[in-house]
Amino acid sequence: MLASLARSVSADRARCGPSGCRCYAWRGRTVRGDTGIHGELLVLGVKVAASTVWEILNDSGIDPAPERTSDGWAVFLRSQADALLAADFFQTMTLTGSRTYVWAVIEHATRRVRILGATAHPTAAWVAQAVRNPAMDLQDAGYRVRFLIRDRDGKYPALFDTILADTGIAVVLTGVQVPRMNAVMEQWIQTCRRELLDRTSIWNQPHLLHALRQYEPALQTLIARTAASTTFDPYTRYPPRSPIPARSCTSTSAVAIASADLRPSTDA
Repeated sequence: MLASLARSVSADRARCGPSGCRCYAWRGRTVRGDTGIHGELLVLGVKVAASTVWEILNDSGIDPAPERTSDGWAVFLRSQADALLAADFFQTMTLTGSRTYVWAVIEHATRRVRILGATAHPTAAWVAQAVRNPAMDLQDAGYRVRFLIRDRDGKYPALFDTILADTGIAVVLTGVQVPRMNAVMEQWIQTCRRELLDRTSIWNQPHLLHALRQYEPALQTLIARTAASTTFDPYTRYPPRSPIPARSCTSTSAVAIASADLRPSTDA
């Protein structure tokens, strides 16, 4: 039975398409490799080891694990880095107790970050307008962007993907509760929290935008300086920075605290 199954899978795969096809068709269903066939056999009540299925497929000249030989997520990120953006929301609290949502976009190749806006109420209209402005800027500048990675946050309206599609940018969704698929953006957010937001008293929304836009070139300068002095891989962690000593907040104003935090590091 297993031998006839292998012949059936081989014939169906020939009808499925080229030899690079990543799945097999069997009995009208899509089966992925040896593990998928093993699962189908268990459904039929056939008890056989997965290794046996692998050996039969291999002896029949069929790739037992086509999905494992395909390009992975990391390969996709590295190959498309020059045409790849990542976006995400993060939130912070001001001294008045209001919650503010910040939307940022990062370029994978250069790690350049753009703060596209901040609001206490990220409505569908606000998000659509926030993405429309940079999309028009990218078109005018002739910047080649093909993909934008984002999570499945409900703040993104359906119009968000439509606006980007009109400019030739395809939206790539991360998996459910898989933040590592957007690790570059998540890493920058954690760095921003650790080095800026956790050490700065934010008074209101304009003060928050001012602090973030002063922090952008400071970190970018550090990355550029590191890239010039060493062999820099943009997919490694950000260069370590010297720890910022703890300060006691007495009568110092929030603006003065922000100014102290936003001074770029002098470390080489």
